[in-house]
Amino acid sequence: MSTRTANNMSKVKIGIAFGSGVARGWAHIGVLRGLTKAGYAPDIISGTSIGALVGGSYAAGKLSQLEQFALSFHGRKLINLLDLRLGGAGLIGGKHLARAMEEHLGDVQIEHLGRTFIAVATELSTGHETWLRQGSIVEAIRASYALPGLFEPVSHEGRWLIDGALVNPVPVSPCRAMGARLVIAVNLNADALGTANIFDGHTVETMSGEPVSSKTRPDETADDETHKHSWWARTKNRVSPSERTIARHFLGTKKNAPGLTSVMSGALNIMQDRLSRSRLAADPADVIITPHVGHISLIEFDKAEELISLGEAAANHALPFIEEAMKRLNGGVETPALQPVAI
Repeated sequence: MSTRTANNMSKVKIGIAFGSGVARGWAHIGVLRGLTKAGYAPDIISGTSIGALVGGSYAAGKLSQLEQFALSFHGRKLINLLDLRLGGAGLIGGKHLARAMEEHLGDVQIEHLGRTFIAVATELSTGHETWLRQGSIVEAIRASYALPGLFEPVSHEGRWLIDGALVNPVPVSPCRAMGARLVIAVNLNADALGTANIFDGHTVETMSGEPVSSKTRPDETADDETHKHSWWARTKNRVSPSERTIARHFLGTKKNAPGLTSVMSGALNIMQDRLSRSRLAADPADVIITPHVGHISLIEFDKAEELISLGEAAANHALPFIEEAMKRLNGGVETPALQPVAI
């Protein structure tokens, strides 16, 4: 489909809902790349968690800078961004990440953006879904990704806000409410279950440089093949002994036993999958793009190149369905509600 064709249909207001997915959210960059190349620039953008970061960066005209940041990501950079703390309401204070976002986005107010942008968060005391449509874009994004137990809640206008994925992991409804006639949802959780990485004792021992007895590794060759491609295997040479000690706590210390990271990511996969299905059934999008990213762990931020490519491929595959939906909406006659098309 040509850009001219897409531009001729531009009178239909387009909304894009970017779903949660932690590191898998880099795929949103590829989706935007594919859609904008085809001429489908969104008028309204809603995002939850990492979807709020990517969507907000696009709305602020900073997507290319975010892409460069993502492509330069490695394990040590992630560790440097995490201000770990003992006590408090979360394992990570979030100030380092906030400073990085401020450098990336600047002191931008949502109401001054060129496009409508909504970050979705959850009010801790009531469980209410909260749409952040004004104020600091950095604070709105922080609130949207404040995963309970991991990040501290964010104070906003007298309320404590946490991750929007708890109530609306693929936020179609804000796009509809803001006037979008065509809504494209990007769901990163469709193929996540059953593919989570399990970080076990062997992974941690390998990181620390300590020998692992063959008695505890009945299939050494298979283990090596499994772990040499893992995120921590790629990271271990970049971290200090003290950071490896922290990793023992997060990744587990017993053979074949999941650590905190694996338990949290597995639980998050289950929650997001179930809730995404429920919300998309209640608030259907016109087209649902589902990049096949379930094989990538929630913390593999260093796989941006692959994720961006997968996102762009999924967007390109969706273009005929989007074009058909646009034609129907431009027909000037009432038609039955469009059925969601999963890509």
